[in-house]
Amino acid sequence: MNALFSRLAGLGLVVMMSACSIDKKPYNGLPEDAVLQNAQGLRAATDGNYMFIKDSDYTRNLYIMNEYPGDNVTLSGTTTDPLFLTYTYRRTSDQGNALQIYRKGYQAIVGCNKVIGAIKEGSSKELDQILGENLFLRAMVHFDLVRLFGRPYTQSPETNLGIIIKTDTRADDNASRATVKEVYAFVVSELQKAARLMTVNRTNSYASPAAANALLSRVYLYMNDNANAIKYADLVIAEGRFALATPTQVPDFYAVENEQNKEIIFAIKHTLKDDRTWSSIGSMYYTSPGGVGWGEVYASQAFQDLVNKYPNDQRRSYLVRKLTAQGAQEKRNGIDKVYVTKFSNQAGLPTLSSPVVLRLAELYLNRAEAYAKLGESAKAIDDVNLIRRRAGLSGTDLYAPTDLKGLPSVLDVVLQERRVELAFEGHRPYDLFRNNRSLVRNYPGYHNTATGQQTVPPDDKQVVHLVPESELVLNKNLKQNPL
Repeated sequence: MNALFSRLAGLGLVVMMSACSIDKKPYNGLPEDAVLQNAQGLRAATDGNYMFIKDSDYTRNLYIMNEYPGDNVTLSGTTTDPLFLTYTYRRTSDQGNALQIYRKGYQAIVGCNKVIGAIKEGSSKELDQILGENLFLRAMVHFDLVRLFGRPYTQSPETNLGIIIKTDTRADDNASRATVKEVYAFVVSELQKAARLMTVNRTNSYASPAAANALLSRVYLYMNDNANAIKYADLVIAEGRFALATPTQVPDFYAVENEQNKEIIFAIKHTLKDDRTWSSIGSMYYTSPGGVGWGEVYASQAFQDLVNKYPNDQRRSYLVRKLTAQGAQEKRNGIDKVYVTKFSNQAGLPTLSSPVVLRLAELYLNRAEAYAKLGESAKAIDDVNLIRRRAGLSGTDLYAPTDLKGLPSVLDVVLQERRVELAFEGHRPYDLFRNNRSLVRNYPGYHNTATGQQTVPPDDKQVVHLVPESELVLNKNLKQNPL
């Protein structure tokens, strides 16, 4: 870890100074001390911090490592890409994607720390806004990393190790991992302060008070603090700035520019300049008619069966069957090619998207889950039905307290709706494990065991990734997750 920080300390603002906006417009570079002296330089440095999380080492790996351990996807073959280790729960200490996101995450954190350390709170509204944005980014990255490398909060958070909480720019600190509880407390505090400091509503490509409150709702839900999950969801909903998509907007929801989408609270903006084609998130989910994209990870049969239960569900439009010239279902290694287009077709490009981090639909579902756990079943079902109406469902396709469509509880209703609505966006494995539920894969794919089924209990060691071995070698105070 100390060698990592020594690299970051020297490179942080050099990289940040390459851009004055997340659209990569040129910025006249200045020495680091000069950059941190005025609002213009601090804004440029902040925009550079957005660039860190925009980097494919962070964003691509984040969405793969969050989603591929779930049951909505199926991998149709083996691959040397470390995503195979993530998908199959065969974590290793030298896993490439874990190292990439670990390093890029702390690079972003150190970049934020440089800006945060240069601003005195209360100097001006402009500087408070910049400070708040960096606090939000720092909190978000800590939360991303603790979910990957620390066990769910609902499993002994006082003793289980999370990640290093990094609030300075020192290179050789030989820091130890904080507990999961300590990391979550830090994230909550940071987000609360960020929400208070930010007073400007920029586009949804940037942090905002609503983004901080929305992320707080998610964090509290993961902590099983249901009252606060509802409180912070309500704050964003009551703003009235955001609106659920209509059924006619749902099929193109992810293809339009994120800044034109009123449901999105925060997204990682990608433009034409950012299209990484073969290394994008969408490249694994889709192959265009022109042959662009690997198209090797498909919607699982279990997920297809679930979403296809309701023919009017507009969310079925994100699944695209690949057919032969004769109209038959095309297969790869015996597995149906059913592409996922949530990360495709922005600006008409098959591998371009602006990944959505926070959106209004999630907040209604956060609130619904919290209501269900607090015994307020009618309110939970009302929120679920809002999301189903968004998808074009009505009448008997909606739930009622006396009609749970065969599901055993209102909580099961909510979790199933979360599975459909938030599919492929990196929620499903966490929804299962934080609720003490096992992952069950009973469909074709390269996860299958001799029995044809894979079951991962929530306390399995492989639920979390291993801390990169290279960082353990450099920092003797770092402890590894159980092997």
